[in-house]
Amino acid sequence: MADFQQWLRERRVTEVECIVADINGIARGKILPGDKFLRSIEDESLRLPESIFIQTYTGDYPDEDVTDPVDRDIILKADPDTIRLVPWYEEPTAQVIADCIYHDREPVAISSRQVLRRILGLYAEHGWRPVVAPELEFFLTKVNEDPDYPLVPPIGRSRRQETARQSFGIDAVNEFDPVFEDVYDWCEAQEIDIDTLSHEAGAAQMEINFNHGDPLALADQAFLFKRTLRQAALKHGIYATFMAKPMEQEPGSSMHVHQSVYSLETGRNLFATPDGENTELFLHFIGGQQEYLPAAMPLLAPNVNSYRRLRRHSTAPINVHWGVENRTVGLRVPASTPEARRVENRLAGADANPYLAIAASLACGWLGMVRKIESSEPMKGSAYRLAQTLPQQMPEAMRKLKYSTALKECLGEDFIEVLLAVKASEHDAYQRVISSWEREHLLLNV
Repeated sequence: MADFQQWLRERRVTEVECIVADINGIARGKILPGDKFLRSIEDESLRLPESIFIQTYTGDYPDEDVTDPVDRDIILKADPDTIRLVPWYEEPTAQVIADCIYHDREPVAISSRQVLRRILGLYAEHGWRPVVAPELEFFLTKVNEDPDYPLVPPIGRSRRQETARQSFGIDAVNEFDPVFEDVYDWCEAQEIDIDTLSHEAGAAQMEINFNHGDPLALADQAFLFKRTLRQAALKHGIYATFMAKPMEQEPGSSMHVHQSVYSLETGRNLFATPDGENTELFLHFIGGQQEYLPAAMPLLAPNVNSYRRLRRHSTAPINVHWGVENRTVGLRVPASTPEARRVENRLAGADANPYLAIAASLACGWLGMVRKIESSEPMKGSAYRLAQTLPQQMPEAMRKLKYSTALKECLGEDFIEVLLAVKASEHDAYQRVISSWEREHLLLNV
């Protein structure tokens, strides 16, 4: 507690946001005065109901009991490594990410941060240390007050909307310099280690790259970055969205995850030999991802909109082939030195919970390494000419995960039960909505 006390005093913080990521990556928690936050650490009085981890996008809950039926309290244990200032408030305010435990000191297994910790523990048992680097794509849009209307690009400094695709366009990014100046300043204030900013293929679609590092720390940063970007956009009168497919005629937004594995003992990258050849462990890692990622899709493509992105010739993968410097495959291996050998998982959407997307991807690779699963031969040419083997709808993805014993053992059976119940409830809510497409094409014709 002394560290928290000194940190808050030095920055004259008056208020603290203690936050956790729910199953969908939405920030939940409590806001309290700084002195009360310090007392809560000492007496463990900062608590939330366990049911926050089974809340759906719509704020509802599954009909079935997938947690303790009395909805017991869980204790929030603030992680001192995650405390940061919230730079968009006028009053000095801190935010801190919390881990969650029960009163018997056991971790809450259905917490998304704990799911990732669980996978990292599996790696550590074998003397392995995974390293990741996420890349997050997103769209900027005009404020959309009526959800019945399609999203459109915002007005930039030129006072015009983008109409043509401006991949890697410098001036196209500069249209929104005031937003990104705030983003970089606010990320620096929060020690969010973002790197490159570039324009993507869609109108007012951008990508931010994170520097590589510890998976838990990078998941924390991606979680906080989403909130930061949305706040910066709102300050300038526009929206920022991480929907996987927000616009009908534009490409989708992904969260590519670069992955490598190092030896805890030697610090060496285990994916390449000193002379640059791929190791067997590397190929087994890819083999595991090819084998299990289709069943892990509810963690990588977590809602009905996610599957609109995974279409042929849409800058998104449709299968789990792998290749070197090939952007049509699900698993891309960039040209690299032996020290930087890695594989880029291109399946996850920007809408995924970063803790769960990284956990699922690493779990599949871990299964490949421990089970010595053989990978396919690297893809030559376009993977779009081959069949789509990834699920095309949420129910198909859920069925694959339901029957994947290996993933349940890795990620935790209780967690998978909760995830499937939440996703089933969300899909049922979606199925009750009549879309404008149905009214337009069916109302007077069927």
